[in-house]
Amino acid sequence: MKSFYLTDAGKVRDHNEDSVIILKNSDNEYLMAIADGMGGHSAGEVASSIAISYLGKHFSETFLNLSKVDAVEWIRDCVNEINTLIFQHEKTHPESKGMGTTLVMAILTKEYLLFGNIGDSSGFVMKEGKLHKVTYDHTLVNLLVSAGELTKEEASVHPKKNVLMKALGASTEIDVDIFDCDMEIEEILLSSDGLTNMLEEEQIEKVLLEDNEIEEKVIKLINKANNRGGTDNISVAYLIRDMEGEV
Repeated sequence: MKSFYLTDAGKVRDHNEDSVIILKNSDNEYLMAIADGMGGHSAGEVASSIAISYLGKHFSETFLNLSKVDAVEWIRDCVNEINTLIFQHEKTHPESKGMGTTLVMAILTKEYLLFGNIGDSSGFVMKEGKLHKVTYDHTLVNLLVSAGELTKEEASVHPKKNVLMKALGASTEIDVDIFDCDMEIEEILLSSDGLTNMLEEEQIEKVLLEDNEIEEKVIKLINKANNRGGTDNISVAYLIRDMEGEV
């Protein structure tokens, strides 16, 4: 099993509001997560840090040999608690009012692979040399595409393409999307929209298929996004499975 993550401020933003984590527990179970914060006065990086810090601590302390059903509830409970923590922070820090964060996560065990998602950070898998997007972006334009009111091409250049319909900290009631994947996948990739807004899925897939070390692939993805403008913070978390190993 190999994993690597990296986050970069990009070429336009003066600070980085993304937070990233990859953790392995004592039973070789993995947590991967990316949070893309939003809000003024550095509040976005606070929101994303709250999300990732809580997930990491809670995974280390409470996640061990959970059934798939229990893992789904674990994800839901974590997301609700993070949402509560963000609202609590706002109450004691008025300058952070309006802060929030996206969250995409994956949990890999011997028995299952689950993704959780709120917002427009993305989760992908590689299977038989093909990249597949698992998660659904909670954006206004994606909703319009699903309703048949926009094409994907129109959505990609729409002036409101970054308007979120869901984010942690946006509402006291939050509903996380959870996706159950088959166990035949070889690789897992999470990214913030700083990558997917700059690179097409075919371009991402091409980099992942190159005969390079995992660290080189992640760095190359971020460099390519920066070379195409780097208009946002860029974060990537990448895991390559040992298909003959334990997980």
